[in-house]
Formats: sequence, C-alpha cells, structure tokens
Amino acid sequence: MNPDRASTSTSNKITGCVITLNEAHNIEDCLRSLAQVCDELIVVDSGSSDATCELARNMGASVIDQPYLGDGPQKNVGPAQATHRWVLSLDADERLTDGAVTAIHGLALDSTPHDGFALRRRNFIGSRWVRHAGWYPDYCLRLYDREKVAFRDSRQHSSVQATNPCELDADLEHYSFANLGELFVKASGRFSNRAAKIMYQKGKRANAFTPFLHGSNAFMRKFVFQAGFRDGVDGFSVALSASVNAYLKYAKLLEFQRDAKVREAEDFNKVW
Repeated sequence: MNPDRASTSTSNKITGCVITLNEAHNIEDCLRSLAQVCDELIVVDSGSSDATCELARNMGASVIDQPYLGDGPQKNVGPAQATHRWVLSLDADERLTDGAVTAIHGLALDSTPHDGFALRRRNFIGSRWVRHAGWYPDYCLRLYDREKVAFRDSRQHSSVQATNPCELDADLEHYSFANLGELFVKASGRFSNRAAKIMYQKGKRANAFTPFLHGSNAFMRKFVFQAGFRDGVDGFSVALSASVNAYLKYAKLLEFQRDAKVREAEDFNKVW
C-alpha cells in the first residue's frame, strides 16, 4: 500500500475511481489528490491516444480498457472491480481540497448510517472560481457505498442515487474550462449536439419558439435569479454560454425534425 494513503482501518478503506479519455494533462494531479484518502486507485479508460494510461499506471492505478458507454454506465465499471466497499469517484479535472481530505479522514465509514457523502464543488474558468450563477455550492455525491448504491444508468450527467446521503462541509475543485473560449466551444459544440441527439431519440420535439424560450430562460436563470451578475464578466459569460447551449440544443432538435438530409447524415448510434 502506498504510505501516502492514510485510511485508518480495513472497513474504512476507499477505492478511488476515475474515467478518462486523453487526460494526460490531468490524470497525475487527480490521482495524487485521490491517493490522500484512497488505498486503491482504478482508472477506466475509453481509448486514450495520449499518455493517460501510462501515467496512471506509474501512479499506482489499475487501468481498465472500456469503450465509452455513457456517463453513468462508464462510471459503474470501476466500482464493479473495486476491492473496497466505499468508492470515491472523481472526474479527471477534479481535485480534493485540504478540507475535503480532512473531512473524509474523519468519517467512520464502518458504522455510518449514510450510503453516500456529497461535497460542494468549486467550478473554475482558468484559475478563477465562479461563485454564483448556480456554480456554487454545486453539491456532488462522490463518496458512496457501492454495495448499496451506484450511478444511475444515464448516459449524460449521471449521479449517484443514494437514499440516505450526507452533505459534508468541504469542497472539491473542478477545473472544467481552461478559458472563456473553451466555455463557449463546449457549450455550442458537443454539449448541445449530444443533448439534441438524446432528446430526438427519446421522442422529444421542438417548435419554432422553443429554442428562443429555452435560451432566454437559461440566461435569466443564471445571470439574474442565480446572481451571476455578482461574478462580473465571468458570471455574464457563464449565463451567456448556458443560453447558447440551451438555444442550440433545441434548434438542433428542431433541425433533426424538419430536415431529413441533416438527420440522415447524423450517426445517432454515436452520441458520444
């Protein structure tokens, strides 16, 4: 066992799990963060062409090769192979704060009545923590008893379905966007395209007003009701990117409905 991993008893030991695709720039910091509280590290990789897998193995992680199944199913692959009952699942661009490490070390996992623990998530653009616009506190349940609960079987934005969770007074750090440009590229590109495909496959439909209404509502919710204006340009950018994402996913859905040429050119079996 790595001496830096400090679980205090067999029943308190934790397996850290991460899903990856070309995360060489993130994986070492993520695994180093997990190793502060985990006795076992598992990386589930979906075909990285960079050094992700090699770096993960060098950090002491077991690497499982698994073509991408969608968010929830993919995040359930590692826990199924875990040695320990308790699992801490992080994305490759997430890190535990010192407060989170302390809080997790203080848990009596062998006797807790809870089946999962949630941490607040600090979301960053570059090195800037966005504190409003619905970005904080962004509670995410990441530490859980795999014998009782798991990620729900959703291919997009899945979460652990705990029945008796506890919110910890501690934070994760999420370096989700390297800069403002990336914030808009992801919102207008694969995020909206993925959502539109899923909605179309589920039989959802849009009309000519739907994109505008959803785009406007997203901006108002983020900038006004969730106080994005308090974060200045970053808050405005978050609200605007949410608006762009909402507008485009419904506009693309409408396009799939009314344009057979566009629809036939799209591979709906390749949502990811």
